[in-house]
Amino acid sequence: METPGSQSSLHRANLERVVRAVRLAGSLTQAEIARGTGLSAATVSNIVRELRDNGTVQVTPTSSGGRRARSVSLSGDAGIVVGVDFGHSHLRVAVGNLAHQVLAEQTEPIDVDASAAQGFDRAEQLVGQLIETTGIGADKVIGVGLGVPGPIDVATGVLGSTAILPGWGGINPREELSARLGMPVHVDNDANLGALGELVWGAGRGVKDLAYIKVASGVGAGLVINGQIYRGPGGTAGEIGHITLDESGPVCRCGNRGCLETFTAARYVLDLLRGSHGPDLTVPKMVRLARDGDPGCRRVVADVGRHVGMGVANLCNVLNPSRVVLGGELAEAGEVVLGPIRESVARYAIPSAARQLAVVPGALGARAEVLGALALVLSEMGDSTLLPDSAPTALAFS
Repeated sequence: METPGSQSSLHRANLERVVRAVRLAGSLTQAEIARGTGLSAATVSNIVRELRDNGTVQVTPTSSGGRRARSVSLSGDAGIVVGVDFGHSHLRVAVGNLAHQVLAEQTEPIDVDASAAQGFDRAEQLVGQLIETTGIGADKVIGVGLGVPGPIDVATGVLGSTAILPGWGGINPREELSARLGMPVHVDNDANLGALGELVWGAGRGVKDLAYIKVASGVGAGLVINGQIYRGPGGTAGEIGHITLDESGPVCRCGNRGCLETFTAARYVLDLLRGSHGPDLTVPKMVRLARDGDPGCRRVVADVGRHVGMGVANLCNVLNPSRVVLGGELAEAGEVVLGPIRESVARYAIPSAARQLAVVPGALGARAEVLGALALVLSEMGDSTLLPDSAPTALAFS
């Protein structure tokens, strides 16, 4: 029997510590691994050599600070993960490996609001097709990340609001997809996954405290605190769309008046322009026209930015993030929307919090959520499954 603190258990713990650091980052130099884990450079070098020899990691030449270095990432054939992102009008699926490389990806339009069964039918088909295109067996799938456009009740796993997806009442998305695929599924809302995607691959890399704001059919925020997604005890943290801006304003789908969502969500905003721009106006078209100088679209997009900025100011005062990443289609408007957001933050946030905040557009565009779904699996999977069975089990460390 091993005892806690024995050499074998300590060695196993160090192996898992290095694997965890690489798994979450995608790739790291050995110096970065040493800094992140607190292990000595010599210990890291020995562990990386052992992990490379047993096929857990791959090492490639790189440079860091102008000096030669070695980049360490998980082996490309150690397993694959799947991401599924349901939007109100699209389904996007991606397959990636543990080295954070996307192997296959596909998007198609779908009316997710109409029927949960139809959405899951198509997701099941698309996942199977994409795994097949990679040439990797389904037995290599470690897990599936699933994103849905609404809050997930932590206690039940059911969508927290049927007003968001009326056709999904009583559905447990994780159980439904897991039963169809025969694979473990991890589920989260789209804003949280957007935050994860930008944190791992995009505009949030290297940042420990940020908010990812997505403005679409609703308004949500994915909150990252000390490098971890914060969901709250009920799973509804980040629902900034229901901050009250005007208690005499329009009635929101939540039943309150004047929520941020009623001033920024697509169905409210587009109605302001359809009289002058026609009934077929969409958010992407509005954003494109705003960037091209259309005065009406510029005014509406700027107004949306000012209102979103008021919600961001509230986040600044409560959580004091160092970065806000704007995602979704609205982010394509660039400074037309980002400028007014910054102006509202400067006006309504505590000055010290406003000075420390950077408001930036997302780097991943419409892919943020599906890449976040891949990152969700990578963050939830255990490290011991990547190590050889002959390695001793750690008892004293987590």
